[in-house]
Amino acid sequence: MSTAYFEELDLRDELPVPNYYRSRITTARFRRSTNGNRMLQVVYALQGVPAGYDRVAEYFVLEAPSPRGRNMARRRLVELYRACGLRPQPGEPIDPVDLVDAEVEVKLEHEQWDGQLRLRVVAHRRLTTTATNATADDSPPF
Repeated sequence: MSTAYFEELDLRDELPVPNYYRSRITTARFRRSTNGNRMLQVVYALQGVPAGYDRVAEYFVLEAPSPRGRNMARRRLVELYRACGLRPQPGEPIDPVDLVDAEVEVKLEHEQWDGQLRLRVVAHRRLTTTATNATADDSPPF
């Protein structure tokens, strides 16, 4: 058996710059948080970023103990649905299948978590026909 070696790219800690990135939703499913709250996990496949940073997950806690936290998560989820071209209506069930394979732009920022810098999704917008990654366009999604 041959010896495996680390490659230069394995040792880089450089996250993609905070900005909007084109992405495709690869999975969306209900889960339970460590506190037992129901949440929706959405995984985005990012384009134009280094390997190892080409997937990022976002969590929408739907049963948050605080009304403010729950309302914020639901508003962000509606923003995502609209960015996917969907128009959720009152009383309509939240169905993760509706999101799978949708293409959107997600705005990434850096966040400190457990002593490490990581990527965090902070906004969504519809895909534009001239969408490019790492532009200076930080305009609102609507």
